[in-house]
Amino acid sequence: MRAVLAADIETSIADALQSISHTHPADFVQALKAAHARESKGPARHALLQLLVNSRLSAQARRPVCQDTGVVHVYARIGMDLRIRHDGPGPTPSLQTLANRAVARAYGCPGNPLRASMIRDPLDARRNTGDNTPAIVQVEMVEGDGLTLTVVAKGGGGDVKTRYAMLNPSDSVADWVLSQLPGMGAGWCPPGVLGLGVGGSPEQAVALAKRALFHPIDMPALLERGAVTAEERLRIDVYQRVNALGIGAQGLGGDTTVLDVKVATAASHAALLPVALVPNCAATRFVTFDMPAAGPAALPPPDPATWDGIPDALPAQEGIRVNLDALTQAEVSAWAAGDTLLLSGKLLTGRDAAHKRMADLLDRGQPLPVPLRGRTLYYVGPVDPVDGEAVGPAGPTTATRMDKFLPQLLAQTGLLATIGKAERGPQAIDAIKQHGAAYLSAVGGAAYLVARTVRSARVVAFADLGMEAIYEFEVQDMPVTVAVDARGRSVHAVFPVRTVPPA
Repeated sequence: MRAVLAADIETSIADALQSISHTHPADFVQALKAAHARESKGPARHALLQLLVNSRLSAQARRPVCQDTGVVHVYARIGMDLRIRHDGPGPTPSLQTLANRAVARAYGCPGNPLRASMIRDPLDARRNTGDNTPAIVQVEMVEGDGLTLTVVAKGGGGDVKTRYAMLNPSDSVADWVLSQLPGMGAGWCPPGVLGLGVGGSPEQAVALAKRALFHPIDMPALLERGAVTAEERLRIDVYQRVNALGIGAQGLGGDTTVLDVKVATAASHAALLPVALVPNCAATRFVTFDMPAAGPAALPPPDPATWDGIPDALPAQEGIRVNLDALTQAEVSAWAAGDTLLLSGKLLTGRDAAHKRMADLLDRGQPLPVPLRGRTLYYVGPVDPVDGEAVGPAGPTTATRMDKFLPQLLAQTGLLATIGKAERGPQAIDAIKQHGAAYLSAVGGAAYLVARTVRSARVVAFADLGMEAIYEFEVQDMPVTVAVDARGRSVHAVFPVRTVPPA
């Protein structure tokens, strides 16, 4: 009976998590390159360029491609004839224990610390576990004596857009997917990959959809040879119809919204058609490997040629230069939706937990720990820095989660502008228009590139919140787009989603 050492499994998972944090799969980079080459819309083309430059720089620096370094998923296919051997004291640790140990090691690595995003008690204080544990472990027992592991770091921006429905057997799966995309917005950081799970039980359909994502992108080859199976026909149908919607990179309007569509199916009850949709974002991070007979798995090093043709920096940008330290209401009012801004000076950060605390203080009539009058607030939870960095990767988080707090902040604090990713909802847009403020959009998935514009960073309030504390960043030429201007005009409305009939 073949045996694999438990310590080698732990080390292999930890090594994989470090590798995927900063290195995109080669097929994903090639798909982004192709999307950039064919993109006809300027804003989307520039967003794609930022994603490509960020990918190259992250791989070179071995620093995370995205500040959301993900929830760890470990999918294990274990042969029935395999034994996991433990040479230490006590009983053999479970795969859950090994995965948790690996996550703690990888996310606490001094040379490349990763952001801890997991909270322990979702219905109570929502305290961060501090080391990003626990991992999500799924085990499949198969014939043989092998052990295949798929290690994934799945960002929250994609998972939050998960959709599920119980359709009638005669309903069109493709039509259902098309009905979901406009309402999903751009918070999942397109372009990415869509995973579809069809059949099985309700929970199985969602699991199928997610796991379908962790396969190489092969849509160009499929389009060239043509579909053979029903699953392949669905993949092509959804791929072509979704891209025809014109949502585009970052929701800015463009030719490529999805790079591929993956479909997984399972047997189901004759009266049911469970369907689930899970997107993968521009921070696609996973690797699959077989455990060797001895020692940890040796992950192949990335091929530097993967990033050939991608520059080391964005070209010199044209845009409106903004001094955040002297920003006025009149200046904000002069911006128009779609304008490119280059921000320099000091801005504050704050996301979900910090907003809740600020709202509670305002409700009680108490002062905020940091005045917001005349300031700009960036929705971000950064990665811890390493030597030479002011801050670790610091890309934007989804702005709509802060929509319910925005009317109060604009009305009571004198806040002038906010920065995040994707669109804002009607409640936030109405408040922006009423108070003459602005919402600025940064590119989700380009976190290391953004961090290079940060010259200094310090925590100024709510330090106990960890990555959700309020920081003050000093930035130089941070590129953003005016997504909602002071008149309430939204850049996302400039490129409306078009209704596309079935193929």
